[in-house]
Amino acid sequence: MRARRSRPAGVIVRLAVRVDPQTVIDCRGEVGGRHRVRRGVGGAAIGAADHRAARFEEALQIIGPLLRGERLTFAGRYHQLRDAVLLPPPDRPIPILVAGNRPRMLRLTARYADAWNTAWFGLPDERLGQRLAGLHAALQAESRDPATLRRTVGMDCELTDPGQAGARSFAGLADELARAIDAYERLGIDDLIVRLQPSTRPALDRLARAIKIRGH
Repeated sequence: MRARRSRPAGVIVRLAVRVDPQTVIDCRGEVGGRHRVRRGVGGAAIGAADHRAARFEEALQIIGPLLRGERLTFAGRYHQLRDAVLLPPPDRPIPILVAGNRPRMLRLTARYADAWNTAWFGLPDERLGQRLAGLHAALQAESRDPATLRRTVGMDCELTDPGQAGARSFAGLADELARAIDAYERLGIDDLIVRLQPSTRPALDRLARAIKIRGH
């Protein structure tokens, strides 16, 4: 479930526990975007336009404890809760995924998230290496074990005519796609989100063949 910028933190938590057991709260830096809202149920802010990253951090400070079944009192600049608890409590762990690449977002990822996302890439390249290095530095700064954070990457695949893909997309046959996926795995990527262009049956068949070649 993606955290929309118009949804207060309390609303996001309530929605997360109502949906599919495989839910991941996907926070793409949009919780508490730069806009005017009024404070009300769930802790929405009131008054002047707020600072996006600071508001986002407050939302993460609220979402995490409530999803863990904790009772929470929180007095922040943008959100306020008093003796809040989620009832019934979640019956399963609900991970928080943050997508972001700038230093402050990476620090928030290292501090609060269960998973991290960056996108979009063809083959692993220098740009991805730089983003992984930035994430590693943020984890070190927060004294967090890198093994406790799941890494996800979005991969662009233009599976029409090999050789015609854009500079940041992959185009190739099934065995080449299998090797590309292996390359991401060697970098320590846990989950690969493959965006097929076009999203057609032949393209899906090629992806399925690549997965079969890898033996997974």
